[in-house]
Amino acid sequence: MKFYGYFRSSAAFRLRIAMNLKGLDYDFELINLQAGDQSGAAFKKINPQGRVPALDTGSDILVQSLAIIEYLDELHPEPALLPADALGKAKVRGISNIISCDIHPLNNLAVLNYLRDRLGADEAARTEWYQHWVKEGFEGVEAILSESPETGRFCYGDTPGLADICLVPQVFNAQRFDCPLDIYPTISRIFETCMEQPAFADAHPMKQPEAAELA
Repeated sequence: MKFYGYFRSSAAFRLRIAMNLKGLDYDFELINLQAGDQSGAAFKKINPQGRVPALDTGSDILVQSLAIIEYLDELHPEPALLPADALGKAKVRGISNIISCDIHPLNNLAVLNYLRDRLGADEAARTEWYQHWVKEGFEGVEAILSESPETGRFCYGDTPGLADICLVPQVFNAQRFDCPLDIYPTISRIFETCMEQPAFADAHPMKQPEAAELA
């Protein structure tokens, strides 16, 4: 498999975690978002949307991190990233979607660049925007996690899964943008637990080979 990604992309971070948890090997090709590689003709042939990650399975190209992760979970079912029952799956997907559908799309690099380049938003305004949408999403996630009987060491039970895979990169980005996190004790606890696991720690953006040059 070939993984097209960028070290600081939240969505690519998710896929690195999932592939580490599954113990899967892959070739990596850097798509430098800061240099605009995602908009070049070569990568547009791979993913017409121009987003990372993309995964070449050897027979097809897959896009969108959660779709790729669920594909890998079906193909390599151990360890499972979703509960076995339909209700559990729905609950985990609900948490995952708050992060991947509500928080992340409003705060990704393309949106922040649009705010700067087209709407004239300065750094302070962009940071305020970022922090607002993290707060909107994390308040909901914290309430769900703190009140749910299924919450254990991780978002759902005592083994890491899809919700944790989504949560960790979003917390990392929240730290980068100085979002207050002590008001989310359950999120913070789960994040720290995740980062004690090699699959999460090794996927950290600053541990990627390109980080030293591009950070």
